[in-house]
Amino acid sequence: MKEEIKSEGKFNYIEKGEGTPIIILHGLMGGLSNFDGVAQFFPENGYKVVIPELPLYSMPLLKTSVSNFAKYIKEFIDFKNYSEVILLGNSLGGHIALLTTKLYPQKIKGLVITGSSGLYESAMGESYPKRGDYDYIKKKAENVFYDPAVATKEIVDDVFETVNDRNKLVKTLAIAKSAIRHNMAKDLPKMQTETCIIWGKQDNVTPPEVAEDFNKLLPNSELYWIDKCGHAAMMEHPDEFNQLLNHWLKEKQL
Repeated sequence: MKEEIKSEGKFNYIEKGEGTPIIILHGLMGGLSNFDGVAQFFPENGYKVVIPELPLYSMPLLKTSVSNFAKYIKEFIDFKNYSEVILLGNSLGGHIALLTTKLYPQKIKGLVITGSSGLYESAMGESYPKRGDYDYIKKKAENVFYDPAVATKEIVDDVFETVNDRNKLVKTLAIAKSAIRHNMAKDLPKMQTETCIIWGKQDNVTPPEVAEDFNKLLPNSELYWIDKCGHAAMMEHPDEFNQLLNHWLKEKQL
């Protein structure tokens, strides 16, 4: 999907299809290609899929935080003149989607989270390697998925490069700290937005009880499980993920 990236102003993004925009937010370990399955399916089913590149490593260090990423997404929504959007976030992207929804509920008609941080302290810090040789990084990356083969060389190379780039590593740690500070437990009961929670039953990073807590705390949420699946459902089981999400969108008429 590399060649389809558009650059306008400070925003780089992929855009496909016509209809209600589904804005997809990637996580720390996730480039835009993680969502290939979703980006192929939903434009054929009446939605516009938009995947902005998050400025994880390009914001000034002191501004590198979950709340500033949420502001960035609001600026992007305004820049594109979308009246209402559906937000879909994985891992850190889920956390940013939650905070964006809390801050700007009038813009968000539906929220979808999968393997989201925001409730569980160690989700960010412990799962992301701080240093290590290639084999160690490979093991850490494989641990994110139920089937280690999903951790392709491209994914492992990307994490290895980040860990060995001092600037990126410092920013990654700042993001992890900010995510821990921005625990959403007190906010969730006040958030009325329709929310779809899709979770891997074998998620090691944000375990299944995290999904159950999100479901308990959010007033208008539904929880769907995918078996034999780790932290990145849309990469590991794209077809099942798409079917569940599509079913939910139709049911909620979003």
